[in-house]
Amino acid sequence: MFELGEDEGDRPGEFQFWVERIPLNESIGFPVGNRNLRLNREKGILGICTGIGSINSAASIMALGLDERFDLSKAYFIVAGISGIDPEDASTGSAVWAEWLVDGDLSHEIDGREIPQDWTTGYIPLRKKKPFEKPLPEDNEGAVFRLDPDLVEWAYQLTKQVELIDNEEITKMRSQFKNFPNAQKPPQVLKGDHLAAMTYWHGELMNTWANDWVSYWSNGKGNFVTSAMEDTGTMSSLLALEKGGKVDSKRFLVLRTASNFTMQHEGITASQSLSGENLEGGGYSAFIPSLEAAWLVGSKVIFNITDNWNSFEKGFEHLKNPN
Repeated sequence: MFELGEDEGDRPGEFQFWVERIPLNESIGFPVGNRNLRLNREKGILGICTGIGSINSAASIMALGLDERFDLSKAYFIVAGISGIDPEDASTGSAVWAEWLVDGDLSHEIDGREIPQDWTTGYIPLRKKKPFEKPLPEDNEGAVFRLDPDLVEWAYQLTKQVELIDNEEITKMRSQFKNFPNAQKPPQVLKGDHLAAMTYWHGELMNTWANDWVSYWSNGKGNFVTSAMEDTGTMSSLLALEKGGKVDSKRFLVLRTASNFTMQHEGITASQSLSGENLEGGGYSAFIPSLEAAWLVGSKVIFNITDNWNSFEKGFEHLKNPN
């Protein structure tokens, strides 16, 4: 979704390790996008850096899907990006495969200073009158998406034993979350669900809202674990492109790796935590390890698909039921 400078050779963002290590050695002009596409023609792997936010990811993926230079009808799409992580679920440095993608922007909102006393949030589902009002609308209008659970489970099983980077900085940060047993554990690969919102939110109260919002839109089946900004936009474009026969939206995986926690630890405020966990304020505590986790886990899935293309070409459903 973002790169800090050049595609190669400087401080990495989300794109650089993939360009250097696959390698994506061919640069292809993409003037309508965020930056040039990168391709390894022999391996059949195409890299795109979409730009930050769901509006940019949606525009970039739509532009790619409509680009007549490419046939993406059998392509597998894998998001590999960093995120915040709920300390209820895991430590920074962890890698998380998502099954549910929930949008954090499609809503009504009342300022928190004006909400009724019995409301926990001023966020209200679109076309509802109060927070978390049931029943869920028949048409969620892009508020929630579910990825192929079998494909997600396959990716998780393939990668759950991958050893992730743990270091002194990650250990120091997680040790401060004393009331969160899962945050105390070393980085791990797990399954968990994702909230995508253009607003970079942070803090204990917002973290509670995120858990409630994901639970609401998934009808209690999803568990909020990671937070970033783009993935519902990507999925929206894939679904639209699928209607035109351009892609197969079931061939989509979302891998988010934790660069920071989504809330403060004991003893500091949300604003103090936010100011210490951003790129301008000295860096996320697990920024480089999270980029490495995305590569270590994501590349294992990608190479398994490309190395066994004769099997994967017909789709994951065929792999489950070859007859």
